Amino acid sequence: MPTGNPNPPLEKPRFRPAEGPIRLLPGQRYLGLDLGTKTVGLALSDAGHRIASPYATIRRRKFTEDAAELAAIIEKEGVGALVLGLPVNMDGTEGPRCQATRAFARNMARIAPLPTALWDERMSTMAVERMMTDEADLSRARRAELVDKLAASYILQAYLDWLARQPA
Repeated sequence: MPTGNPNPPLEKPRFRPAEGPIRLLPGQRYLGLDLGTKTVGLALSDAGHRIASPYATIRRRKFTEDAAELAAIIEKEGVGALVLGLPVNMDGTEGPRCQATRAFARNMARIAPLPTALWDERMSTMAVERMMTDEADLSRARRAELVDKLAASYILQAYLDWLARQPA
């Protein structure tokens, strides 16, 4: 079994690419992104790399405008790495949405050359939506407002939890 695999041997690894964990200096933060076609949900880690918090949702426009907004957040918040949700199909294959996410990561690297982890995001939006309806009893309008940044937080927290279990 390869080192750094956060899952039991029968599961496909959730961390992509498989180069291993991205370690940041104390004080730097991870920025989690849940890319949608209309919005990008953002989450930010604490400086100790233990807790992910919903940060913002940005409306997608042209890539250059989105990237400029993300670059400003990266600078303002002391971000040292990105964690992008990778929308893998339920059967583990990668479709057009994965290709779009990988293209976004490549293009973003030209603007903000930070280490980037692609994290399997299967079921993240569904889990967040279920929590908002079953546990938080939020209205449909409020759920629509929160879902993207909460999904980004869910993705980033999964990465941080995995990171905490990896040997230093």
